[in-house]
Amino acid sequence: MSMSGLPVVKITNISKVFRMGDNELKALDDVSLDIEAGDFVAIVGPSGSGKSTLMHMIGILDTPDAGIVAIDGHSISGLDDDALSKLRARTIGFVFQQFNLLARTSASENVGLPMLYSGAPYDKTWAKKVLGAVGLGDRTDHTPSQLSGGQQQRVAIARALVNKPAIVLADEPTGNLDSQSERDILDILVQLNRAGITVVIVTHEAEVTQVARRVIRMRDGRIVSDERQEPKYIDGMKVQDQDLTQSFQLYDAPMPELTPGLQAQLRKARSYSSEALRSVTSNKIRSFLSILGIMIGVAAVIAMLGLGEGAKKSMENELSGLGSNLLVVWAGSSRTGLPGGGNPVRLYPDDVTALKSELNNVTALAPNVNGKAMVQFEEKTWNTSITGTTTEYVTLRSFVPDIGRNFTSEEENSRARVAIIGRTIVKNLFGDKDPIGAEIRINRIYFQVIGILPAKGSNGWQDRDDTVIVPLETAMRRVFGYETIQSIDIQVDKPENMPNVESQIKSMIQQRKRLSDEKLDDAVTVRNMADIQAAISSTNKIMSLLLSIIASISLLVGGIGVMNIMLVSVTERTREIGLRKALGATKLDILSQFLFEAALLGIIGGGLGVTLGWGTAKIAAVFTNWPFDVSPTVVAFVAGITAFVGIVFGFWPAKKAAALQPIQALKHE
Repeated sequence: MSMSGLPVVKITNISKVFRMGDNELKALDDVSLDIEAGDFVAIVGPSGSGKSTLMHMIGILDTPDAGIVAIDGHSISGLDDDALSKLRARTIGFVFQQFNLLARTSASENVGLPMLYSGAPYDKTWAKKVLGAVGLGDRTDHTPSQLSGGQQQRVAIARALVNKPAIVLADEPTGNLDSQSERDILDILVQLNRAGITVVIVTHEAEVTQVARRVIRMRDGRIVSDERQEPKYIDGMKVQDQDLTQSFQLYDAPMPELTPGLQAQLRKARSYSSEALRSVTSNKIRSFLSILGIMIGVAAVIAMLGLGEGAKKSMENELSGLGSNLLVVWAGSSRTGLPGGGNPVRLYPDDVTALKSELNNVTALAPNVNGKAMVQFEEKTWNTSITGTTTEYVTLRSFVPDIGRNFTSEEENSRARVAIIGRTIVKNLFGDKDPIGAEIRINRIYFQVIGILPAKGSNGWQDRDDTVIVPLETAMRRVFGYETIQSIDIQVDKPENMPNVESQIKSMIQQRKRLSDEKLDDAVTVRNMADIQAAISSTNKIMSLLLSIIASISLLVGGIGVMNIMLVSVTERTREIGLRKALGATKLDILSQFLFEAALLGIIGGGLGVTLGWGTAKIAAVFTNWPFDVSPTVVAFVAGITAFVGIVFGFWPAKKAAALQPIQALKHE
């Protein structure tokens, strides 16, 4: 009933013109109408008379070009779409000729839909009670496809009643029904009116008008007659056998109270999630094609990041092997970049002694000689790299044995035949045997294995575990017969002192070898390993960035696929959007529903993509010997960002859906 004592609907001088190209169709022409609370009105007229347009104005599904529409004493002029939606949710219940039930939901869920937008909690018991009131208490869990036309219309009536509105608007509610179903529906509407509900019916059928108390006839957008009458019940209507004082008992029962804001939003979120899952699973092929783009994009990101991170760690290991604050001196031209190029000087042990004693800011110094040699243990042989050096080398190069020990200064000075071997030597010569203490032959000279180097892996062109380290004097005199030093590793105390030490080294060698400035660069090279480390690190960052960009393009393509599918979904579900708006959904409600669906597509695609990318990278790492490493944090981030991708690319379709006008959406074919 109207709480203000005013007409529940008051329409004053409204007009509505539809424009089709250059033509204008005046659907309503200066129409005025009052509908009192508790009235039962039938609006009739031929097609094109304006009766449906008038109902849309009463139901505030559309707004007039001129005139005033007031609901329960409050004008709707100036109200935005969301305010109109909230007013519809509280005041008006709709019954449509085409039923407009959601195909994938049960009868009770269809009935409970208006409660979602009014803020009332979804109470299945209440929904069942409303369905019971229209004679469908035993069909609450049936979907529309499992119900007859008459039963579907009953569900639509129950949906219109669930929020206990003041007005029920029925647009051709019996137009698609057989005679008996028509009588049953009219019987329910009569009972509703007896309970005090204002009922307005738009109809073509003369016998439907017989049950109304008031008949409004329209032609050419105008009301041509407005008459009251005594209702005449159609043969077979149950209401004729009932006590005329009996009311529709549903309105005597209390409905669930409105929920606070946060609880209402959480309930909406659950509903959106459920509806999104329903939509995705009901269109499996289409959803899979949409998910496929995201899946491939995420798989590419994970694979690229994993391989890139593995390469980065491998590079870090490589850089750690170069040592910190390290200068490497070798005989040869700096222009060729290769030892021995140009016109190299000869570096002797006394040159090493001079550098060690005269250089400032040096913490360690290790001269080296290198060469290839055949290593033998029992019947097995292996061709490998031999490095002769001093005890400080393993510290400079982060090569301290993790099994056994390093050789001592005494062993170095006495030319002891001791050796430290890499993991590749262990694998190929010893297998499962313990190498420590065993004797190997290097160029037919026996050496005792005293240590095993830590695993360093391959740097892409060299297996750093395929090496043997022996004392410098032993290598020079017993293995190779060298008299000169090939290179010298020098560790500086601080990075900022490295340029000064480099200058000292060149100056000392120039003086000792009596070299001119022109010949110095051809004679000796001093390589700053910190510069090499920085260059390699910079290159690695650039490569990682490029890999990420390439992978992100794949993810972008997947996002565009989501947008395309969501646009298709919006087009297909335009009538559903109109229905939801008619039931009280705001723009935010529609926007959120479609964003949830887009996010779900992204999340599913992301989960599958992570699995595919991880597996692909692992397989590639096994077959190509390329390192693979990616942290769980990165995986979680990439998987999580797919929901963001879905939301970003689903936003425009969702916004397009939210912007639809309810009456236009309901008329969509």
